[in-house]
Amino acid sequence: MSDLRKVIIDDQEVEVDGAMTLIQACEEAGIEIPRFCYHERLTIAGNCRMCLVEVVGGPPKPAASCAMQVKDLRPGPEGQPPVVKTNSPMVKKAREGVMEFLLINHPLDCPICDQGGECDLQDQAMAYGVDFSRYREPKRATEDLDLGPLVETHMTRCISCTRCVRFTTEVAGIHQMGQTGRGEDAEITSYLGQTLDSNLQGNIIDLCPVGALVSKPYAFTARPWELTKTESIDVMDALGSNIRVDTKGREVMRFLPRNHDGVNEEWISDKTRFVWDGLRRQRLDKPYIRENGKLRAATWPEALSAAAQAMAGKSVAGVIGDLAPVEAIYALKQMVEGRGGVVECRTAGTQLPDTNRSAYMGTAVIEDIDTARNILLIGSNPAVEAPVLNARIRKAWTQGADIALVGEEVDLTYEYAHFGGGPADLTKYRDCAVENLSDNGLVIVGQGALRRPDGLAVLAEAMAIAEAAGAGFMVLHTAASRVGALDVGATNPGGMEAVAQAEVIYNLGADEFDIDAGPFVIYQGSHGDRGAHRADIILPGAAYTEEPGLFVNTEGRPQLALRAGFAPGDAKENWAILRALSAEMGAQLPYDSIGQLRKMLVDEISHLGKIDEIAETTLRPIEGGTLSNAPFKQAITDFYLTNPIARASELMAELSANAKARRQEAIAAE
Repeated sequence: MSDLRKVIIDDQEVEVDGAMTLIQACEEAGIEIPRFCYHERLTIAGNCRMCLVEVVGGPPKPAASCAMQVKDLRPGPEGQPPVVKTNSPMVKKAREGVMEFLLINHPLDCPICDQGGECDLQDQAMAYGVDFSRYREPKRATEDLDLGPLVETHMTRCISCTRCVRFTTEVAGIHQMGQTGRGEDAEITSYLGQTLDSNLQGNIIDLCPVGALVSKPYAFTARPWELTKTESIDVMDALGSNIRVDTKGREVMRFLPRNHDGVNEEWISDKTRFVWDGLRRQRLDKPYIRENGKLRAATWPEALSAAAQAMAGKSVAGVIGDLAPVEAIYALKQMVEGRGGVVECRTAGTQLPDTNRSAYMGTAVIEDIDTARNILLIGSNPAVEAPVLNARIRKAWTQGADIALVGEEVDLTYEYAHFGGGPADLTKYRDCAVENLSDNGLVIVGQGALRRPDGLAVLAEAMAIAEAAGAGFMVLHTAASRVGALDVGATNPGGMEAVAQAEVIYNLGADEFDIDAGPFVIYQGSHGDRGAHRADIILPGAAYTEEPGLFVNTEGRPQLALRAGFAPGDAKENWAILRALSAEMGAQLPYDSIGQLRKMLVDEISHLGKIDEIAETTLRPIEGGTLSNAPFKQAITDFYLTNPIARASELMAELSANAKARRQEAIAAE
């Protein structure tokens, strides 16, 4: 139960929770307090002293508002609410003094600093500092660190706020950064000169309030005021992280996280942040037709005519890739099923029932992880499949949650009880799991448990455990398009076997499996990856930053990705290609714009129209078959190379090679 307290801040009375810090109480009152070290998602350090305020009746010196709670304030002599001042002469002089100290060793190299224009130190020096410096002594300089290919360091600019140290330790779960030395010799460093080993390390770039940590791939390429900023959704995993796409002309320059408490908080994975160079390479920018075993460039009328002729009178199957928006999936389903064909989105052979939403999506939401006391992971490695979700599980663990894993033993950045590696262990420990999970529990099933012949039986067992314990249930997907495709019913009873028997396969960006020789293949996608190599006709489509699209994340939350740029060359939006092809085939789809298509989609599946809302789902357990003794295998073997965009990225290739080298055991010198 909250302990509400009244406090007067700058002559304004507010009632806040007594556990709040003064800096939070000031925010509730709409008053801005400058800060460098304080961050609401990290522990309190209290070492930059920029957030000083005056507590009336308190000590005769300013107090750090980030480190003092409202309940610690003394009331007035007659019981009046305590008084806090944020703009008194004492506070103004204190802030000017702190800023002067912070700038003593700062190199003042704003014209060449990548942080220029979006730098907290610049902004707060202008707002709260003075316009001159009394310092004439030589400035201190420090050596730069090598943290790897993602984060560039300029440690002379560092003001020792320790945000990077706290993030890597508390959120990312690695212990490779810290502060050594005292006084003017104090510096942030990595232990033994290690490079950072985390899928979340790029977030320290956003956290750094000065230019000490900047993006190495983005360095010296653009200024923030040159960029066009577009809000969008990430598709590198199924979490649906909210991102901002910054473009300069036609080029995507960088991806930044947007805050969404229910999904990614304000973190994104390194693949999400740095994959943008893959959008420039190996792009399909014109249609191609295979003649005499070789692909030749073609015009759109030629390619569409050839595709229509190839499908005429033949059995057709549509295959849906991992990055396709719901609108394109729906259009493909209508076109293919209108010809009596089948579609399939479960390309990895995942055993998921398409009619039971609680079975392929679950009943829990991502935010439930925060309050869970017991979490059971089945056949999942969230540290690789969804690093930001894994950070959330780690946060629950730091607050006392118990984690158990049935599956391959891996490093999850937190401690867990390992209950074995396969389905046999799941049944063996069932009673124990039910007992533990009955205390605010959560069951998370990964794709490693479902991509196997007995996947349906594993799913049934997991749902039975969740039902018996009254626990939340979640299926952790790895593909951004999967839940949306299941929502629109892009499946068939025969699964991928029915697809293999078709004479013509229409491949909508599916590059994660091989198509055997035999069927005629029409490939529609953005990159020259595995699917394009096998294709007889290539229709170039837009990538996720180049068209508006609906994506449903792993918890069933529909989110809208907006277009940040345009596809290269002759490439078109995916839904438009399907609409044009349907007209060429003489069975024109009934819409002429993305708006009309989306309205038709929402009329049929209403919950897809409720953007950023999760439709409530009741657990409906399923019947399963026989469990095998084979241990669960990980769904993702290489975090950095999971889709065509990532495989086209030089940076992702370098990170993958570094990760592989790191995993190899060091050989001792004899």
